[in-house]
Amino acid sequence: MSGESSTNDLPSRDPAATYDALQDEIGRVLIGNESAIEHLTIALLTRGHVLLEGVPGIAKTTLANLFARVSGLEYNRIQMTPDIVPADITGTHVYRESTGDFTLQRGPIFANLVVADEINRATPKTQSALLEGMQERHVTIEGETLSLPTPFMVIATQNPIEIEGVFELPEAQRDRFQFKLTVDLPERAVERQLLDQFDDDPELGPEDVEQVVEVGELLAARETVADVYVAPAIKEYVLDLVTATRDHPDVTHGASPRATLAFLHSTKARAAIHGREYVIPDDVKELAEVILAHRLVLSTDADLSDVSRDEIVTEVVETVTPPGADTVEPPVASGDNG
Repeated sequence: MSGESSTNDLPSRDPAATYDALQDEIGRVLIGNESAIEHLTIALLTRGHVLLEGVPGIAKTTLANLFARVSGLEYNRIQMTPDIVPADITGTHVYRESTGDFTLQRGPIFANLVVADEINRATPKTQSALLEGMQERHVTIEGETLSLPTPFMVIATQNPIEIEGVFELPEAQRDRFQFKLTVDLPERAVERQLLDQFDDDPELGPEDVEQVVEVGELLAARETVADVYVAPAIKEYVLDLVTATRDHPDVTHGASPRATLAFLHSTKARAAIHGREYVIPDDVKELAEVILAHRLVLSTDADLSDVSRDEIVTEVVETVTPPGADTVEPPVASGDNG
């Protein structure tokens, strides 16, 4: 116990320590989701939003709930259905008979972490109710503009196998998501671990984890991420990748400038949580698919030929030459050599 702090052993503002603490605590309940937790951490540290796609029963909503609990974020879940209207998300003014006045009833979007479950079941009008909050960090209710909490993050889930009664997200809505993550079925060995884990403790759930980081520390970690160095060669590499999506013969509309900025912020955070003060080409490569694929609009021929957006991103990454290792580290200050 010697040398330990008196603040419940909360991690420091160091992004790497914060990330390790989140991974370890979530891993007490959920096994095999390390990559998703990494991307959620990156998004949280860079004011991003995440779209989770996967078949039912693979713990997408549980993952979001766990992430909120361990990071100390106020959490609200919205079950999206065709009959939900925008006011059900943002809120409205309600008449109080006891006072004779209208009072503001804030909707579930007023939370640090908002989970829009099965977002593609809501109508486009209702889906768009999230747009202002995701982009502007505020919402307008009957002419009154209200700020959302800080931090603020949306995690939306969708089921890729259902086609009846669902509404595909509009391009503008997809572009608002920093990442689109595909949550796959677990490998057999991981699923066996789950069997053993829940055999030992059938009631294991999100309420069994503890908060391991305070919101103030997350905000401080954001400042550390912002100071990570991105070399000019890395910026050119990002531009080459984004341009390649726009020039690809199977793509009608390539990645937007918002994708370019997503690379800038996300690679900084990935470098920081892995203990580096500068971005390397592997940071860009590792994030390329989750940043780019959902933003691509394929040509009609590509759609009819079942061309995969992921395959296009893989091809782009393989054909664009990354910068050399000697061009990405921060320059040495002139006074360092005496």
